[in-house]
Amino acid sequence: MPPTLVNVAVGILLGVALLGAAFDRRSILVVGVAAAIPDLDAAISLLGIGATNATLHSIFVPIAAGMLLYYDTEIRENSWLKSNYGWYGARVAWVALAAYALAGIGLDLFSNEGVVILYPFSDRYYAVVGGFLLSTQEGVIQTYISFGDGWFELATPGTIETHHVETWTAPAGETRRLRLIDSGWQAVLVITAVVSVPAKYLIERQDRLAAGER
Repeated sequence: MPPTLVNVAVGILLGVALLGAAFDRRSILVVGVAAAIPDLDAAISLLGIGATNATLHSIFVPIAAGMLLYYDTEIRENSWLKSNYGWYGARVAWVALAAYALAGIGLDLFSNEGVVILYPFSDRYYAVVGGFLLSTQEGVIQTYISFGDGWFELATPGTIETHHVETWTAPAGETRRLRLIDSGWQAVLVITAVVSVPAKYLIERQDRLAAGER
């Protein structure tokens, strides 16, 4: 699976794109942390609870959080979040949830290690791996999802009992390795995220100056 630093980078890019007027140092920090939280299940597994890429990678975590957030901000007469943090808090919470689901869980789902996306109702890892291309003879070819007996199927590397996801807390051998960046595209992604934050500040500053001159 991608290193946590890459998950955080994707989360930051989502924050830059979605926070809008709520963008500041505190909000981008919250969004970046939200993208990293799913990987904490590797540490939780040491306590005998769940497994790596399972406990906090379950799709039911962001679904439950999204339902609670929607109730509080859209249905509840007196929103706790808006009462304490205003529109700013609501915007940051929604973007953080998107970072958790897309950058934290989604990025790991599209890796060979896979995630137990239906935990705790299933202990099976699923991985969306494959390719998508256009052929002059065969047309559109995608190998991410296969279909059988009327159902779509995803690749599965095994279950919690049979599949081991190597992490710093659960190494495959005696050597522990803290993976930061594994490939060139990941390095580009991290650098882009780092550059995007000050670039966002500069662009907003220029916009404010331009608005003041009008």
